Amino acid sequence: MHLGLVGLGKMGGNMRTRLRQHDVTVTGYDRNPDVSDVGSLAELVDQLPSPKVVWVMVPAGEITRSTVAELVELLGEGDVIVDGGNSRWTDDEKHAALAAERGIGYVDCGVSGGIWGLENGYALMAGGAADDIAKVQPAFDALRPEGESGFVHAGTVGAGHFSKMVHNGIEYAMMQAYAEGYELLEKVDMVENVTEVFDSWRTGTVVRSWLLDLLVKALEEDPGLSKIRGYAEDSGEGRWTVEAAIDHAVPTPTIAASLFARFVSRQEESPSMQAVAAMRQQFGGHAVQAAAEAGHDPADA
Repeated sequence: MHLGLVGLGKMGGNMRTRLRQHDVTVTGYDRNPDVSDVGSLAELVDQLPSPKVVWVMVPAGEITRSTVAELVELLGEGDVIVDGGNSRWTDDEKHAALAAERGIGYVDCGVSGGIWGLENGYALMAGGAADDIAKVQPAFDALRPEGESGFVHAGTVGAGHFSKMVHNGIEYAMMQAYAEGYELLEKVDMVENVTEVFDSWRTGTVVRSWLLDLLVKALEEDPGLSKIRGYAEDSGEGRWTVEAAIDHAVPTPTIAASLFARFVSRQEESPSMQAVAAMRQQFGGHAVQAAAEAGHDPADA
């Protein structure tokens, strides 16, 4: 197979390497000429045999939309575009309709594996028509982990990214649970070896997971996590998961709470908790702490 790959960042660059290691010919394009194999999308398309398959690995949103639109103008009937980024499934439906006007197939593929995918393989969740999936299958087989699992044709266009979105929502909740457990263990004096406690869970327990392995690795590298600020962004999929749950009347309280916890992490001062403290003072006379004044910490008073 000869594949075109657009976007050679942390994920795309490693994917190019893994594909080549598994005998897939890859022509890659990136705006950074230092890593790009060709100088333009047009040059990339010209180098591919028909039917041409171009896999897009660029940030979700306008960059993906403009890349897909340009590829639709460059490709022809029977060719296939694969969006392997973290696009919203509703964009997939629009992109597929645009591509179909030119007889071009469209596959959306949720990709999980991060920077470890080069070594371990990538979990792949694909959506699209069976004929289009078949044209990309050699690339899927090269990228997926060894074994029976790791790839699924999840359904029609949009199903791949929808599945990856739910995967990431679950990931949010799992990370939040580990994080809350970590804080509780750190809080009590009787537990003296928090990292070792987490490490002991990695074998034989029902909470063992790769996320747990990564948390232990982080704690071993930085005991107490003193080098990391407690600030967490969200990349979009958590929000989309909660929005989809609302649209379909599916209760997802754990995932929603984990998303909101990330919002809390970005506040130096929480207006909602200020309101809670004010109400407690009003109805019960409970003590409140004075807000820090500029250049003065009440704890120093």
